[in-house]
Amino acid sequence: MRTKRKLSITINYKLLEKMEKASKIHHFSKSRLTEEAIKLWFKKNTEELMAKGYKEMAKEDQELAELALEAQREVIHE
Repeated sequence: MRTKRKLSITINYKLLEKMEKASKIHHFSKSRLTEEAIKLWFKKNTEELMAKGYKEMAKEDQELAELALEAQREVIHE
């Protein structure tokens, strides 16, 4: 069973030049370099989404804590 598939892409010429240079310096094929770049993009994107979710959860937790604190104050002062 094949685990790799061929892909044809069109990229900016200057980016291709940089890619070819990096490929030679690091002894990676352009395919491997592209695959690593895509993996990094997905990792970064996932981390950004998780950070956004954590921030939203923190805001909700803060609001819930403020409601609970206010309810406790009302109970204590009654």
